[in-house]
Amino acid sequence: MKRHTRSVLAVVAGLALIAGCGTRTRQDTRPGAASAGASATGTVLEQQFEQVVKKVLPSVVQINTDSGLGSGIVYDNKGDIVTNDHVVAGARRLQVTTPSSKRPLRATLVGEFSANDLAVVRVKNAPLTPATFGDSARLAVGQIVLAMGNPLGLSGSVTNGIVSALGRTVSSQREGAFPGATIAGAVQTSAPINPGNSGGALVTLANQVVGIPTLTVSDPQIGGAAAGIGFAIPSNTVKLIADQLIASGRVKESGRAAIGAKVRTVVDLQGEVEGVGVVSVTPGGPAEKAGIAPDDVILSINGVRTPTTTALAEALAALKPGQKVKAQIMRPDGVRETVTITLGQLPG
Repeated sequence: MKRHTRSVLAVVAGLALIAGCGTRTRQDTRPGAASAGASATGTVLEQQFEQVVKKVLPSVVQINTDSGLGSGIVYDNKGDIVTNDHVVAGARRLQVTTPSSKRPLRATLVGEFSANDLAVVRVKNAPLTPATFGDSARLAVGQIVLAMGNPLGLSGSVTNGIVSALGRTVSSQREGAFPGATIAGAVQTSAPINPGNSGGALVTLANQVVGIPTLTVSDPQIGGAAAGIGFAIPSNTVKLIADQLIASGRVKESGRAAIGAKVRTVVDLQGEVEGVGVVSVTPGGPAEKAGIAPDDVILSINGVRTPTTTALAEALAALKPGQKVKAQIMRPDGVRETVTITLGQLPG
């Protein structure tokens, strides 16, 4: 059975480490004082972990489809559950198992937004416990977080780690009915994320869901997932998308920039990646207004090279609708030009 957790090949560079400093405090030099203090601190932290698990885990569910399993987090008291789109994309059968349910519950798809790898499913007439979603903009690097889900089908599993970095842009590839996604502002965490964790909860010690675990890094040298490097969709993005899916089944305000063109990666006669070829443009859309036409090749946008469709998606993920940017394009005759595009909004 397929267990859902997407992998992403990421390149992280330019990290700098600095030493910390703080106010000095008087130390107790009596024998055993240090070990007693450490023991007390460990007990308090342990109690915090137990309290978070007791509070949040009842809101984490297992989602089974005809092709695999994943996790979900109860969003409201109407039976809505948010998860990753790659968990439910193309599914003909959806079942949800809660920590308190004795049997799987039938679920229906409310809506999906593959660009952010998010979806909402609904269970009717079932006692569900909504989680509290926090403000991911207030996260800090070094903050302790717990990842809750159903890794490898082991329901109600919990791992811990820290927020390793903020504001990452990561992409996943097409798989089955799921077209792939580019996630901007992703939360990087050291809390282990394994197949089946996708769609679960990344939680702070304040009992707040601040992300949905979605991706792990694939290390080609070891032929598998790299330990301690995972990514979660920030809770603020989750709330923006989930609220719209629940209200209308679709996303009208994605907050994601778009150029209004269907594209594909282009390679030259030697098989080398050349750029992003324009297949078609949306009538009246940003690309057409900027003078971009089918068979043009987009080489860069806003100064960022775009050799592939993934690179273009990641460049656009860092921009906002309405922003004016320069794009370098190559015409079918090989002539290169720079045009100005007023970015539109990625539709749902």
